Amino acid sequence: MACVSQSVSFDKCHCGQRSQSSILYSILNKDHPSESSLCHYRHHHHSSAPGCSCEFRRKVVLKTPELTCRRASEVLLKTLNFIKNLPSFCQLPEGDQVLLVQNCWAPLFVLGLAQERVDFEVAEAVAPSLLRKILLNQKVIDGQNSETVLNATSLAEVQKVKIFLMKLWNMDVSNKEYAYLKGITLFNPDVPSLRMPQYILALQQEAQHTLNEFITMVNNGDQARFAQILLILSTLRTVSTTSVTELFFRPVLGKVNMNELLFEMLCVKLN
Repeated sequence: MACVSQSVSFDKCHCGQRSQSSILYSILNKDHPSESSLCHYRHHHHSSAPGCSCEFRRKVVLKTPELTCRRASEVLLKTLNFIKNLPSFCQLPEGDQVLLVQNCWAPLFVLGLAQERVDFEVAEAVAPSLLRKILLNQKVIDGQNSETVLNATSLAEVQKVKIFLMKLWNMDVSNKEYAYLKGITLFNPDVPSLRMPQYILALQQEAQHTLNEFITMVNNGDQARFAQILLILSTLRTVSTTSVTELFFRPVLGKVNMNELLFEMLCVKLN
């Protein structure tokens, strides 16, 4: 057993409350005294203010990794197909293609989760104590449990993704709007070391302009929706690529290099 998981709900935080667990439970988990009280958050929380510190201390894993990782793999494949089918991307220098994919695949993937309506739940990752292993006759594998918890994603990172998904779902974003948002995200002129940043900037601005035209046409000239969607999109910058990898792909891929895998799937050479 790699780790023990406890369900995490997104309600309010209870980290200041004392646990009323039994003495035996406390002994079995004495190596992890802070794990007896779960941190809860509101699923529909929209505040930009930082949460309590337990949000960053808690490590979580997927509650149903088999199902969620399969859905995540499908979304990743669709994301890469979207990139490959963009003529404007394929015409870029190979080096710029590599840099854009390296820096933009994770936010594009999260956009894909939103478009495909992939929801997920997480559970708290807890490495069992040595006494617990002995009393419960669990096999002891040196370093495996500790490594699992160490590499798990923080609840704070999961919360960023959850909030982003909920905001887009509440906006009822259409497939056409998602396509333009992906173009805006992919063609990021701020990625360092690009050979053609001005051309990439022009592609991003074209995607923004087309999105604005589409929203204006569908919503009878209402500009508020365009501004709201772009504001939500800007929060993707805070989503960690490492956290996305650890949460959605490490359970099935292990220590595979994600960049090498992505470029192999895209048939792009990594120099």
